[in-house]
Amino acid sequence: MIESYIPIFIMIVGAMGFAVVMGKMNEFVGPKRPSEEKLSTYESGMEPVRSARERFSVKFYMVAMLFIVFDIEVVFLYPWAVSYKLLGTPGFITMFVFIAVLLVGYFYVWRKGALEWD
Repeated sequence: MIESYIPIFIMIVGAMGFAVVMGKMNEFVGPKRPSEEKLSTYESGMEPVRSARERFSVKFYMVAMLFIVFDIEVVFLYPWAVSYKLLGTPGFITMFVFIAVLLVGYFYVWRKGALEWD
């Protein structure tokens, strides 16, 4: 039984070996022309304005998560819209409840001020 896993093991070892060889080949064969600009923080030539350790507002992350949640909602709406005639009244009621729950969540988030950028 274990013999059937030998080709998979060989493939994994080969892929890891290829990755290591290519990484090391880049170190040995690649051009080495360091300059002050290449070694700086940004290659664009602009000096950093703020620290990289600066904290973002929690509202930034809230808006990002809300975008994902309401974007996923659309993923559920497309199949429903395509098969609307097939589902009939039970499908319409189910989607109505789904949208109602999302609207309740949207108004809750709006009321709490998560969509404000103050």
